[in-house]
Amino acid sequence: MTGILPVRVLIVDDNEELRATLRSILNMLGHTVAGEAENGTRAIALAQRLKPDIIVMDVSMPGMDGITAARNIQTVQPTPVILLTAMDTPELVEQARDAGVVAYLVKPPEASELQRAIVITLARSRESDELRRLNQELNRVNAELEKRNRQLQRALKTIKTLSGLVPICAWCGKKIQDDDGEWTSIETYIEKHSDAEFTHGICPECLARFKQELGNEK
Repeated sequence: MTGILPVRVLIVDDNEELRATLRSILNMLGHTVAGEAENGTRAIALAQRLKPDIIVMDVSMPGMDGITAARNIQTVQPTPVILLTAMDTPELVEQARDAGVVAYLVKPPEASELQRAIVITLARSRESDELRRLNQELNRVNAELEKRNRQLQRALKTIKTLSGLVPICAWCGKKIQDDDGEWTSIETYIEKHSDAEFTHGICPECLARFKQELGNEK
């Protein structure tokens, strides 16, 4: 066998003779038969326990058919499925695709056909895994962006800014007319329209003037 690495295959068919044929072909191709099941119910249990790389499964079996089994397997233990069928109809192809079947073969398959189906199945499985990984990464990034956006919105709600023309008294320069037309001190206006708080000090000019006035009084 060339082109792909050996894979572990679960064979599912109610015909013991066909299972033996498939087992012989897979061994000849260099693959490993991980297990065998005679019906869909058993296939689901073995898929969970053995975790094969690929499942080759008949569509017509007593009890649970291959398409139903394939659909359940994708739920409990996602595994690429190659479906074996005696009939090739558009309805079957559509049902198989909806059940997560990657490829299908008309039985009994030739060794070259089975090998080609395995190659295609593995390639599509890798593509699906990569797409799933990218979707998970995208979801993670989107969740992080939403978190950052919420944090930004909360931060913006706490920010107040002064903008536009602020009417200040031209005579004293100490009072500002607010939106209601009332004149308030600069400190009151700024505290009302921003998060700033005032404390008091004395500038050098006022300090010099204060010392001069104090000296004059003495």
